[in-house]
Order: sequence, then structure tokens, then C-alpha cells
Amino acid sequence: MTEAYVLHEYSQSGNCYKIRLTAALLGIALERRGYDILKGETRTPEFLANVNANGRIPVLQIVDRSLPESNAACFYLADGSSMVPEDRFDRADMLRWMFFEQYSHEPNVATLRFWLTFVGEAALSEAQRGQIEAKRAAGAAALELMDEHLAANAFFVGDRLTLADIALYAYTHVADGGGFDLGAYPAVQAWLTRVAATPGYVAMDA
Repeated sequence: MTEAYVLHEYSQSGNCYKIRLTAALLGIALERRGYDILKGETRTPEFLANVNANGRIPVLQIVDRSLPESNAACFYLADGSSMVPEDRFDRADMLRWMFFEQYSHEPNVATLRFWLTFVGEAALSEAQRGQIEAKRAAGAAALELMDEHLAANAFFVGDRLTLADIALYAYTHVADGGGFDLGAYPAVQAWLTRVAATPGYVAMDA
């Protein structure tokens, strides 16, 4: 029996885009259901009861079960494919970069993009405005580490695209929306071009 997949998403979210991109590269069809997070559509009683009690997206619905967290959903779709290395160390290294993305990259690069592009600096709280410079410094440090690695490697793990690349690509390729100058990271820019040239690639919704 072929599994049916529904992606509950906000189309301009990089975390949601990771799942769409993974599915597209694997030739997996997804039904997409959109929610406007700026209007609180993931905080309604219906959403909390039927989609995710944590009130967040993305959520990958697999028939009658739901899987929150973007990297977990990507792993579910890609498990058994070439996007998950067979070698035990390489597979763990892929997870290392995916954990790095969620801990060191996404909280800084993605958060600044959301604050500055979708919320607007004038609408931020005083506490949020006070965090901008620290997040910019931490985001730049993450991008610098990525650039150093990619200066000697075509992809993050081994010699082919894995979920580590998908996880890091999603918010890196739109990092300028958070005030990051990608021109300062030439190896990252070359890698972005390689990822975008992968057969089956789809762009993030504008």
C-alpha cells in the first residue's frame, strides 16, 4: 500500500521547505495544507487537537499519524535512500550537521529572517531588538564554519547530497533576509549552486 502524505505548512518557512524539497528530490508526492502563522492559524483549538498539540508547523501527516519536527520528517521520507548514508560514521555525521542546523544555525539565521522580513524591526519587542546583534554574530559564526567545511568538501557528508545539505540549505539560501551577506562565504555560495542544480529541485515559495 502506498502511503499518503499531507504536509501541514507555512509555505515561506524554511523548515517546511526542507520537507517539500526532500520529497521533490525523491519523487514523493505531497498534499500541501497551508496555515498563516502570522494570523495564529496553528494555535486554534482545531489545529491543536487534530494536527499538533505543540501548535507548530511543519507537520508531516502519514495516513492517520502525524510527525512534527522538520528534520524528523525529512528523515522519515529519505530513510533507505541515497540521501541517508549507509556507512555508520557518515550517517552519524549527517545527523551531526542536522543537529548543528537546529542548534547553531536555525535559531539565529532563521529567526533574524523571520523577525526582519515578516514581522519587521519596528514591530519587535524591546527584548527581541536587544537580541539582534547577538543572533547576527552567532549566525555569522555558523556560516563561517560551514564555509570552512565546504571549502574542502562539495557537500557536508561524503561526496553526495544528503539530508545534512537539505537541512542547512533551507535557511542558508535566504539568509540575506536576515541581514547576512552571503557574498562573504564563497564556498557556501558554490554549494548553494550545487544543491539547486540537483535533479528534481524545487524552489521555496516566494
